Amino acid sequence: MTIRTARPEDWPALVLIYQQGIDTGQATFETQAPPPDEMAIKYLPAPQLVAEQNGAVIGYALLSAVSGRCVYGGVAEVSVYVGATARGQGIGGQLLDRLITDSETLGFWTLQAGIFTENTASVALHHRHGFRTIGYREKLGQHNGVWRDVLLLERRSLVVG
Repeated sequence: MTIRTARPEDWPALVLIYQQGIDTGQATFETQAPPPDEMAIKYLPAPQLVAEQNGAVIGYALLSAVSGRCVYGGVAEVSVYVGATARGQGIGGQLLDRLITDSETLGFWTLQAGIFTENTASVALHHRHGFRTIGYREKLGQHNGVWRDVLLLERRSLVVG
């Protein structure tokens, strides 16, 4: 397995992996992955990482801006997804490690994540990689007609800021 920078031709695979995450009911409030061109513009241009194995994209890690205000230019939200057949192999951790390193090289001082309280695997993954739970957002939104609580996690860089 290798981690590399995403290419334009990777976006269809990223959409499929995202939909697999959506289908778990534990990953996001979204219910349908957007088309590849729409998904590509939702994220910051760098870092954009994919995990590749035997020529196939099996996971990804991306950042999105938390605000358009320049004062928040070094703060981003993390998205890490691993394809259904590749989960439980440590790929998410490798992607998150590389995302942290690359984001610090680019000057990001805070990474954050919003995770459903029931998604204990994702919470544990983020905690293992230096994120701490800083908040609990009760009934933040409805997902398939059910109110969902979300934990807010953040990781402050020890290198930037």
